[in-house]
Amino acid sequence: VQLQASGGGLVQAGASLRVSCAASGRTFVRYAIGWFRQAPEKEREFVGALNLSNGFAMYGDSVKGRFTIFRENGRNTVFLQMHSLKPEDTAVYYCAASINSWSRQGTMYDYWGQGTLVTVSS
Repeated sequence: VQLQASGGGLVQAGASLRVSCAASGRTFVRYAIGWFRQAPEKEREFVGALNLSNGFAMYGDSVKGRFTIFRENGRNTVFLQMHSLKPEDTAVYYCAASINSWSRQGTMYDYWGQGTLVTVSS
């Protein structure tokens, strides 16, 4: 599986931004897709994950209620819609695919994309 994250950029606090994760390679539908982020000099943080089998999503506490993960029907792309962005949301955002798990743990993901930078100015 190859994952390509895109859509990052520079936005002002309070704005919205949508980043995407395009998957290619093996059958996409069996996987869970997770989003993680890493800010400079900070540990990687779980953002959210979409269970592709049932459509359920879960989110990290810091983004719950502001971020939504979804997949459009028939597309091998998962989106992370971000609203009410804050400067502390500034990070490189990574998408990852898991064969067997729908998890908050990055170690449970088998494939990773290269990341897309989101910068939120105050």
